[in-house]
Amino acid sequence: MERAIEIPPAFGDFSRPYRYRIWYGGRGSSKSWTVARVLVAMAASRNLRILCVREYQNATHDSVQRLLEDQIAALGLTAWFTVRRDRITSRSGAEFLFKGLARNIQGIKSTEGIDICWVEEGQSISQNSLDILIPTIRKTGSEIWVTYNPNRPEDPIHLLAQRLKNDDDALICQVNWRDNPWFPLTLEGERQRLLKHDPQLYEHVWEGACRQQSAAVIFHDRMIFEAFETPPDARFYFGADWGFAQDPTVLIRCFVQDDCVYVDHEAYGVKTEIDALPALFLRIPGAGTWPILADSARPETISYMARAGGFRIRGVEKWPGSLEDGIARLKAFRQIIVHPRCPQIGQEFRRYSYLTDPHTGDVLPKIEDRWNHGIDALRYALSPLIRHRRQMPHFGAYLKTPRPSE
Repeated sequence: MERAIEIPPAFGDFSRPYRYRIWYGGRGSSKSWTVARVLVAMAASRNLRILCVREYQNATHDSVQRLLEDQIAALGLTAWFTVRRDRITSRSGAEFLFKGLARNIQGIKSTEGIDICWVEEGQSISQNSLDILIPTIRKTGSEIWVTYNPNRPEDPIHLLAQRLKNDDDALICQVNWRDNPWFPLTLEGERQRLLKHDPQLYEHVWEGACRQQSAAVIFHDRMIFEAFETPPDARFYFGADWGFAQDPTVLIRCFVQDDCVYVDHEAYGVKTEIDALPALFLRIPGAGTWPILADSARPETISYMARAGGFRIRGVEKWPGSLEDGIARLKAFRQIIVHPRCPQIGQEFRRYSYLTDPHTGDVLPKIEDRWNHGIDALRYALSPLIRHRRQMPHFGAYLKTPRPSE
């Protein structure tokens, strides 16, 4: 029985086989809903043995059985399935089994002939459970599907997902609320409230970030994400950071008022060719006329933008410790206010962190080299206001030649 179903594009390609399919992210992303829908559609037409597991399963209502039942009804396939207490079967010969890992290790080891294993709430899976489960799913062409909301960076399933990111036999997708075409208005209200009142918790709940210690998040008590009006007489500062493949090229516009930094426009581009950079920059009003300070590590790009694009752009001065000086100056502002039309640098501010010791949890005096491209661009923009603290002051201008005695 062939039947087309609608699923969010962010979940990737279901037409080719993968040993691993892992979807992770925040609430409201429809991860479990989408996977249940796909599995039901597959089981309606194919003879599959599907094992659904989680770390602890005390009763049927702890499993995804109810979710699968809802999808069977939503797709109009009730007549094709038989629901029993501990399994679901289809007229095509497919079978869903439900097990808990932690208290049923021998039962998992003895499970044979599994085509697809769906690991739900993967953030709770122990390393011991993973070590037993993975080799158990050994049928030729079998797949392991995982859905989870990241909790801690050291959780076994999260470490597995990171290791598999460049594996050709793995599909690793981060999916969040914005990837859900059916994201409800009720949840949108909750999302906005948490974003306003607790930006760090928001990153974990809605954007799928691992939990972080607030002491490790560098700007945890400085950044506000809210709308504001840009004054018509604002003195703008523009800063650019260069990227290409994995890292984005970024242009940021900001202004300073009442000891606060206001970020009112951003432009992010990944894999942007050099001849497309002028168009990227011109997305921001005033970029073609105001001075731009850019990362000096790419003088050839700066030269191109000045020559071919006509931008008033130059490289910034760097010195040993300039990163730390720039961060200290940004933190010295009373607040950093990011406009909602700048979601990417807003996310950076909520995630930009010091490294933590994975064994002790201590916050280390080293900055993690992630979530920093827009923040680097902001540092460059405001570099005229950042004092080089490690440079000896020059006193010559203040010394006067003694007057000869009379």
